[in-house]
Amino acid sequence: MALIKPKQKDNELLNDIKSFNNPTGFKVWWLAQSGFLIKWQEKYLLFDPYLSDSLSVKYQNSDKPHERISELVISPDQLDFIDIVTSSHNHTDHLDAETLMPIINKNAELKFIIPEANRAFVADRVKCSLNFPIGLNDGLSFEYKGFKIMGIPAAHNEVERNQKGECKFMGFIAEFGGFSVYHSGDTLWFEGLEEILKQYNIDVAFLPINGNKPERKVAGNLSFQEAAELGKMADIKCIIPHHYHLFEFNTEDPENFKIACEKIGTPHKILELGEGFEYKIIK
Repeated sequence: MALIKPKQKDNELLNDIKSFNNPTGFKVWWLAQSGFLIKWQEKYLLFDPYLSDSLSVKYQNSDKPHERISELVISPDQLDFIDIVTSSHNHTDHLDAETLMPIINKNAELKFIIPEANRAFVADRVKCSLNFPIGLNDGLSFEYKGFKIMGIPAAHNEVERNQKGECKFMGFIAEFGGFSVYHSGDTLWFEGLEEILKQYNIDVAFLPINGNKPERKVAGNLSFQEAAELGKMADIKCIIPHHYHLFEFNTEDPENFKIACEKIGTPHKILELGEGFEYKIIK
């Protein structure tokens, strides 16, 4: 099977990233799976990157092989300009040592945001100091270079907390320059999620669409229909789908999401791998 080719990759993608300059807006690029890069006023926020084949290697002789169906968009070694990187939870496609260690090593002033509940696990996986990550819980926030990052719960498949009441699975709200962006991490639609999101007046939300199918033997996510409905109910101005087109056993056709959005009037944008989207609305 031929691999899905990115819209742009490697140096072409880097040139697009570096050339963007709009002081009144921001631009986002989809880097595969749940990885998104935001550029705003020459500053860079990277959500949950997975830029390796570590899972394909890990599960190649198992009952759930992670067979890649798309080409790698960019090497993490090329991302030497990142200000903030996140990991929403401990699953490898959101906390990948082969991706994060090069990024951390290439960016001396980088801030690494994680759920506080996962601190020890994260430090062990990416071989960093226990004090290096910035730990958040729901209701807590961190500010750096004009970005304010806030934690909210995620349900993968439940809203799971440690003995201190700290969330093990999280989503992140990023506010910057009058904009508000939501990265879901991996999540189902738990009670009250739409009300949490409404209060932030979300401009762009990154929502998974691959669904919750127990036969896959992995934790699930919103379905394409649920992502469309959540966007509508939470008054989100634009939904960008994610968590598809990487592994053959755990994907979804984004055309189904498009149809669901069009039926109920949910604003949306479907990106190709490596494609950028400029958000220009001025409040």
